[in-house]
Amino acid sequence: MASLGANADQPAQPGFVYLDQVLQHAHYEARYYSGDNFVGSRIDGYESPRVILTKEAATALAEVERDVALSGLQLKLFDGYRPQRAVAHFQRWAADLADTRTKDRYYPHLDKAALFRDGYIAKKSAHCRGSTVDLTLVDASTGQELDMGSHFDFFGPISHHGTNLISVQQTRNRETLRSAMQRHGFEPYANEWWHYTLKQEPYPNTAFDFPVK
Repeated sequence: MASLGANADQPAQPGFVYLDQVLQHAHYEARYYSGDNFVGSRIDGYESPRVILTKEAATALAEVERDVALSGLQLKLFDGYRPQRAVAHFQRWAADLADTRTKDRYYPHLDKAALFRDGYIAKKSAHCRGSTVDLTLVDASTGQELDMGSHFDFFGPISHHGTNLISVQQTRNRETLRSAMQRHGFEPYANEWWHYTLKQEPYPNTAFDFPVK
């Protein structure tokens, strides 16, 4: 693992690191930078496709990486630290009920107005505190994501932990991720199989807003 303080290329906020300087074999798909997301465009505050976390969360995630490698698996990151301005962007999008361009892919069985009510979009996001990560598992031999039964940011009961809407193998794949994350100090979010927060997060009451760049 790279030294957390050795590289001059660091995020603007002290106490945070780029994951590509900490993890050895992770994959990245920065959805909120690319525009391939439920809003349908790049999200405010994402000026780079890199993923940032607090040093504490990054250190714990490096332990997860080593853990899953024993089973021939690697991590794939979708998001980490999220600027508060990005959450504001999500709020504006959610309030525009006429914009349903992404409904078929991301929330086909829900009314857009229900996304806040049902907890899929938060007015205050744990991601802004810097110790929450969205991720999945990849087969190291093929580079393919494990089948989790629903894709990242699919809003609906099929994405919940404990759902009976997925196969036995898909349930096992989710449990492999969940078990590894919990062993190294992360807590799952009930509505999203990909979302985990470090229990002992260093900034539990601070929502940051520095850009990802």
